[in-house]
Amino acid sequence: MNDDLLRETERFLHEQIPLTRAMGVQVESYDGETLVITAPLEPNHNHLGTAFGGSLSAIATLTGYSLLWLMLGDRSSHIVIRESTIRYRRPVRGVIRAICQQPDPTTILDFKTLFAEIGKARMNLQVIIQEEGQTCVEFSGEFVALK
Repeated sequence: MNDDLLRETERFLHEQIPLTRAMGVQVESYDGETLVITAPLEPNHNHLGTAFGGSLSAIATLTGYSLLWLMLGDRSSHIVIRESTIRYRRPVRGVIRAICQQPDPTTILDFKTLFAEIGKARMNLQVIIQEEGQTCVEFSGEFVALK
C-alpha cells in the first residue's frame, strides 16, 4: 500500500478521533488484506508499567474501524462499533501492535452489496494484539457502516 493512503488514514483518525493523537496511534501497514496499527507504551501504560486495558481496547477497536473504513472506500459513510468482546491473554510490555485481517471475499461482497442497496451493513472483524509473536489480546467486534 502506498504511504499516501497510510498517512491519509492516520490523519483521518487524528482529526476525527482526537484521542488517537494523544495515544500516539500510527498506521504501520496495510497490504490490501491486513492492517497493522501501533501505539507506543509510554502514553498508554498503567500503574504496573504494562499497556492499560482501556488503551488496548481502544486500539483494537480503532484497528477494526480503520480496516472497514479502508475496505469501504466511502469517505462520507459513518462507521460505528455495535458490539465487542475482548480477551486479555497476557500483558503488553512494549509497543502495542494491533492486527486485523479482512474477512473472506464472500463476506466482503455481501457487506458491500447490502451497503450499496440500503445504505447500511454490518461486519464482524477480529483483531489481535501481538508482542514478540505471542497473542496478548483477542478482540471481536461488530461494526456498522451507514450512508
